[in-house]
Parts: sequence; structure tokens; C-alpha cells
Amino acid sequence: MIIAMKRIRLAVLCAVCACFSLWADQVVLKNGDRISGSIVKYDGKNLVLKSELAGDITIPWSAVTDIKSTEPLNVGLKGGQQLVGSVQTGDGKINVETKDAGVVTAPRESVEYIRSKSEEAAYQAQLERFRNPRLTDLWTGFLDLGYAQSRGNAVTNTFNLTANASRATTRDKMSAYFTSIYSSGTVGDKSGVVTANAKRGGLSYNINLSKKLFGFGSVDLENDEFQSLDLRFVPAGGLGYHVIAKDTTTLDFQAGGAVNREFFSTGLNRTHGEALVGQVFMHKFSKITTLQEKFFFYPGFSDSANRINFDVSFVTSIRKWFGWQLSFSDRYLSDPVAGRKKNDTLFTTGVRLTFAK
Repeated sequence: MIIAMKRIRLAVLCAVCACFSLWADQVVLKNGDRISGSIVKYDGKNLVLKSELAGDITIPWSAVTDIKSTEPLNVGLKGGQQLVGSVQTGDGKINVETKDAGVVTAPRESVEYIRSKSEEAAYQAQLERFRNPRLTDLWTGFLDLGYAQSRGNAVTNTFNLTANASRATTRDKMSAYFTSIYSSGTVGDKSGVVTANAKRGGLSYNINLSKKLFGFGSVDLENDEFQSLDLRFVPAGGLGYHVIAKDTTTLDFQAGGAVNREFFSTGLNRTHGEALVGQVFMHKFSKITTLQEKFFFYPGFSDSANRINFDVSFVTSIRKWFGWQLSFSDRYLSDPVAGRKKNDTLFTTGVRLTFAK
């Protein structure tokens, strides 16, 4: 009696599994394995299948020989053609059984993406968010913090802070930044002597005029106690060109004009026009390591004054929101006030906190 009951249970389980296999999507691998579940998406590199037992399974597309879906899928082909219907592959081709056009056949290598109904809805919602975002959407940025202290023959305290926020859509990009360093120490028998005190900040706005060309406007502000600079105010504008625009590497060239308004604690105030030529570069060496660099040259129109701004940072992510950064910044001014050097450099290191919305 017990043996008979076990056999009945096994038969029922096999029947349920067989019924599930009939109604589930099927993926056949090169090694002959067959996996059943629901096809979620193909992103041009991997196929994601949701299995009842194993959850989401990511399979390299090169390891897949055939797929068969029981539910309609959204299929995108090279050239922009979009199809909706059940999918079956074989002999190097993909067959999509559409509602209106019947079965549409295309080479397998022409497939750019495959998405389930829910995945397509999520993709369209995200696309709409980028097309018509709210002002509070899509912001990303970071906060760099660093502190150094020495005690003994020398007594010093140094604190640096850098903040950056940007919002990029398919139409435009807004960004803001702020950098500050403050250092004090003991010099001889005097304590609390300030040895560094500089602040830099700014806003910028880019609008895409075409896939490669964009216009930009910016305002930069700067204060440096030891350059006797109370305020440097520089509005600028011009055109830029996306030379490289990849996920791992970007390179932009920019050219335009600026107005440099400077106020010094010595009583000197001056204003002159400048040209602007520069580039912005970013490269991801890996998923966790990124290099960012900016170089701008400002030749003066009205006199021989020239400025150069150079910034580079190297960041390694320890967590998605936490990392370690090394940064170097250089500001060159060809005609500083009397008694001041032409070059000011700033090197900082510390933790980076990253946010995204």
C-alpha cells in the first residue's frame, strides 16, 4: 500500500513537471542541457531566464543554441525593426510569430534585444524618465572627505572637502561642484597659524545640439587666501564635441570665451576677456577603478594674462556607495599680485561617498 502511494505521488510530480515544461519557455545550451522557465531579457550579451527553482539565471548568448517561448516577447532587430510575438530559434535564424504579420524570420545575429512584457514596460518607463524627467530626478554625485593630523615636532591639522553633483538626460546635463582645503598648524611659538585656505566651486549646463555637438555655459568661483584672491568670478560659454562617448570611456573637447573678474585683498580689481580651450576625459579601467581628468587653457584677450586649470582624480570603489580617491589640482596664473607665486597645486586623498537618484 505504501509503495503504491509513493508511485502515485511520483507519477503526479512527473505529470506536473511535464505540464510545466509544456507551458514554460525552453532554452537549449550547446552542451545539450535544457532549461525551462520564463525568458526575461536578452541584452546583446547575456540571456536572462527566470526559473521556478533557481530564480534568475544569466546565460551567455554564445552558449545558447535554441530558445522557444510560449508567451509573446518584444524583439528588436538591427535596422530598428521591432516585433512582438512568440519566439523560436533554429538553424541560425529567429522566428517571431506576430499577431498581424504572421511569422517573421531573421538571422539570429541581427537580434539586438529580447524583452518580456514586464521587462519592456520597465524599459519604456525608464526611457520616459530620461526623456521627461523631473528636476529632482537622475541626480548622481559624490562627496570626498579627507583629514590629516600631525603631532610632535610639527603640529598640523588639514581638512579637505569636495562635492560634485550632476544630472544627465538625453537632451542636456547640469552639474555643480565645490572643493575646499583648510590647514592650520604651529609655526615657531605661534599656534593656530593658517597655512592653507582655498575654495573653488561652480555650475555648468550642457545642451545637446546633435549626437556629437553640444553647447555649454558655466560659472566658476574661486577664493584663495594665500594668493590674496578674495574672489574670481568667471562666466563662460561655447561649443563642445563628444569625441568618444562609450560606457567605459568619454572624451569631450570644448572651445569658447569667458570673462574673468578678479578681486584681490591688496585692493587690485581687474576684468578681462579670455578664450577658452579644453577637454574632459573619463576612463573606467575596471568596474571599481575610474580615472577622471580636466584641462582648460584661458589665454587673455586684453593683455598677456593666461590661466590654466588642471584636475585629475583616481577613484577605487570598495562598495557601491563607498570608495577611496586620490586627487590632484593645479591652478596657474601668469600675472599674480606682487609677491605671490604663479602656480598653486593641491593634492588630496580620502574617502568618497557616492549617491544616485
